Amino acid sequence: MAREGLRTLVVGKKTLTEEQYQDFEQRYGQAKLSIQDRAAKVAAVVEGLERDLELLCLTGVEDKLQYNVRPTLEQLRNAGIKIWMLTGDKLETATCIAKSSRLVSRTQTIHTLRPVTSRTEAHLELNAFRRKNDCALVIKGDSLEVCLKYYEHEFMELASQCPAVICCRCSPTQKAEVVRLIKQHTGKTTCAIGDGGNDVSMIQAADAGIGIVGKEGKQASLAADFSILQFSYIAKLLLEHGRNSYKRSASLSQFVIHRGLIISTMQVVFSSVFFFASVALYPGVLMVGYATVYTMFPVFSLVLDKDVPSKIVLTFPELYKDLTKGRSLSFKTFFVWVFISIYQGAVLMYGALLLFEEEFIHIVAISFSALILTELLMVAMTVRTWHWLMVIAEIFSLALYIASLLLFRDFFDSAFILTWGFVWRVMVITLVSCLPLYIIKYLRTKLSPPSYSKLT
Repeated sequence: MAREGLRTLVVGKKTLTEEQYQDFEQRYGQAKLSIQDRAAKVAAVVEGLERDLELLCLTGVEDKLQYNVRPTLEQLRNAGIKIWMLTGDKLETATCIAKSSRLVSRTQTIHTLRPVTSRTEAHLELNAFRRKNDCALVIKGDSLEVCLKYYEHEFMELASQCPAVICCRCSPTQKAEVVRLIKQHTGKTTCAIGDGGNDVSMIQAADAGIGIVGKEGKQASLAADFSILQFSYIAKLLLEHGRNSYKRSASLSQFVIHRGLIISTMQVVFSSVFFFASVALYPGVLMVGYATVYTMFPVFSLVLDKDVPSKIVLTFPELYKDLTKGRSLSFKTFFVWVFISIYQGAVLMYGALLLFEEEFIHIVAISFSALILTELLMVAMTVRTWHWLMVIAEIFSLALYIASLLLFRDFFDSAFILTWGFVWRVMVITLVSCLPLYIIKYLRTKLSPPSYSKLT
């Protein structure tokens, strides 16, 4: 029953004579009145009574877990997430819960760190644990405090390599301290999950805090970044919403950089060609329109994009491991988008200068139209799963700009805009700026497809 993770209890009885009871009561009273080592003396008296008992029965009580706790923990492990259990329960209770929830698998060995009170004992225990391989660690709060006092770095290094760590008899302060040490020594992102008031400090110390609304109140959920009703919702929160949030934030931030840098590059090229004259390339109205109504809706519609359907993400949690590499938002991707912005800005400006006719207003019409089309095409090239709102955003922005061409007669030559010469010039410049990037993206997708492409 203990192997199954049940809380076991042995029930026995013993019949005492009056003399035996009087003797026990006298020794028990003296032990309780002791000034030194009271707890040890009381335990010794009670232990003397608990001998030669008549066995009555054995009980095995299961700590009823919430719905889908075991599959959720399995999904998190497959996603490459290390799980530590920090609890105030007794060692036996914490070990039983770890087994019943499958935080520790049946085939996995458990190493229980013996109680340590000095530096020497802590050193010996850590050396003994160092020789264990693929072993879950169970440690009490007082032993944890001693290990962290003398061997903080060594303990965190060993514990970080364990498949699971169970810290029992932990105070709220110790829970928060463990979270801070994990962040400090591993450099990893931490997420703390709790359902009681004693978990508040731990939740606030982590990078992301998740509070579960339960029988112990709402203190944890009110102090957390995210509040959920069941533990099983964590899989969907992390593996689906967390993954999508990271991907979408990466795309959105890159396009915000691209949108600002490309028009800045065009201004630099224009100024350098005209001997760095302090002349603005576009009027203020067009600059404001470019940053808002002309490109805002398609760019911000990227928050609706997702590369993998929800069902596949939860079926294959291994997809979450790709996020740990940080490839979607890194220095490499930043400099790639900087290069793209500079290349496209230079192509748009030099192309307009080469193809413009006699009047300066034609440069504005050609380059600005090609700029808007390039931005819309770049958004379309980045989208992996089209949402109907994305389509509306693209069409609406394009229609709004076409209407502006006809209405803003002070900035655009209506007669020139309606000619074939304007159309082919804009098309050529836009193709030169976007077609090479599309070819590179196509070849990269064929030669080195992303991990999720095989599942969709």
